[in-house]
Amino acid sequence: MKKNNSKDVAIIGAGFSGGVVAHVLAEAGFKCSVYEKRSHIGGNCFTERDVQTGVNKHVYGPHIFHTDNEKVWNFINQFAEFMPFVNRVKAIAKERVFSLPINLLTINQFFNKTLSPDQAREFIQTISDQTIDEPQNFREQALKFVGKELYESFFEGYTIKQWGLQPEELPASILKRLPLRFNYDDNYFSHKYQGMPKNGYTEIFEKLFDHENIEVKLSTSFDRDKASSYSHVFYSGPIDHYFDYQFGSLPYRTLDFEVFYPDTNDYQGTAVLNYCDKDVPFTRITEHKHFSPWESHEKTVCYREFSRECSEGDIPYYPIRLASEQTQLLEYISLAENEDGVTFLGRLGTYRYLDMDVTIQEALEIAEKFLMCFETGEKMPALSEKTR
Repeated sequence: MKKNNSKDVAIIGAGFSGGVVAHVLAEAGFKCSVYEKRSHIGGNCFTERDVQTGVNKHVYGPHIFHTDNEKVWNFINQFAEFMPFVNRVKAIAKERVFSLPINLLTINQFFNKTLSPDQAREFIQTISDQTIDEPQNFREQALKFVGKELYESFFEGYTIKQWGLQPEELPASILKRLPLRFNYDDNYFSHKYQGMPKNGYTEIFEKLFDHENIEVKLSTSFDRDKASSYSHVFYSGPIDHYFDYQFGSLPYRTLDFEVFYPDTNDYQGTAVLNYCDKDVPFTRITEHKHFSPWESHEKTVCYREFSRECSEGDIPYYPIRLASEQTQLLEYISLAENEDGVTFLGRLGTYRYLDMDVTIQEALEIAEKFLMCFETGEKMPALSEKTR
């Protein structure tokens, strides 16, 4: 452990990474100072009631909880009542509405057929590009996966808008995460546990931080000179920022939201509607009342979502892990591993795209590892092996 053996720790960021670590360590008797540069807790999962409509709004875009990890599910359910919620995404492509992910209904509707599951499998096999043995990029993976027509309608334009890159520049692994179903299941996720916190995500963070051993410092940036005052620092901000962009800024995508209030009580009839066509400037519209179907509201509030390159002062959302950035990232990883008394965690601290459940799981593992290291005097790792 670090030369300072006190039970005072600093936690940078009041999102799920910081919240989980703070809660576990506070329960173990550590004094936790949580530094959050924004004026609220919760990070990008922050929710609040919209003044005009009363709808519980996902301020930084929608977050739907889904996991197969029972430990994570049981942990998070200590802090909120979760309501059943199925994310049924719809998509507009070439002036028609379809269900996503691509399923049997999508296939039959798109091609004007009445295929059975077995017939649909055979059909997709005939239209997909089987000459591609090992896909080298997103486009090749999609062509092998679903064929040219479905790729161009559902993936090409949306991907260009979302990532600001041509599909040939993106890794095939992005598409491998998306399911293709030969039944009529239109649940976007396939995890065992799925739901939404009844009163929004902010309530979870309020309970995570509600401990006598936790002090949350809002609108406060962390000065690295203060690190020596703590036995350890847990940093969930951007790893390149921590090192003052010594090797330049790592690339991220950010999101802009255009909030609007339609003169109706139901604008699109669903929570998420993707716009796949390249000539539509936004990627999707989210209607937030549909994320809380157990509530009743006379008015509605919607977000148009635009993706663009992250600039200085923007909120980073998605790390762009391309082969061309690996050298730069490895340089920051090397700096991190030589930094004494600091652990980097979360989406920004490890420069990885992480769902909420994985973020919580890794934060729990890090907190448990720290408690063990504190007892044994073993050196606490700066980064998980999963970061590389």
